Amino acid sequence: MLMPSIFGENLLDDFFGEPFGGYDYSESGLMTTDVKDTDKGYEVTMNMPGVKKEDVKAELKDGYLTVSAETNTKKDEKAEDGKYIRRERYSGSCSRSFYVGDGVKQEDIKAKFEDGTLKLFVPKEAAKPSVEQKKYISIEG
Repeated sequence: MLMPSIFGENLLDDFFGEPFGGYDYSESGLMTTDVKDTDKGYEVTMNMPGVKKEDVKAELKDGYLTVSAETNTKKDEKAEDGKYIRRERYSGSCSRSFYVGDGVKQEDIKAKFEDGTLKLFVPKEAAKPSVEQKKYISIEG
């Protein structure tokens, strides 16, 4: 049976889809994340298409860096005589968390949001010896 063009391939996708437009994160590119390990720290790049800078928040708590985004959209289409053909509204949020270590401080993390992409730099925590190293006394003779 042919479906009207306002429906996707599967009618149930519209009702049971993922946040931010009914797409899987990997399909929509929302919050897909790349983490690059460098000598000085980690470069984190997150794609957030359609999200505004003021709707993105990053928080560091108990060694976890949490990035969240919230959006509200509204689409209205009217016929010439003023009858609604379609009205859609959506409100949703999503977040990602990463363990960055207890030694990282909020002021050490650098963030930049541009063209729907969030870039973060998280410095590496100083390595702590897992086992206390023994110091030997040199014996002459």
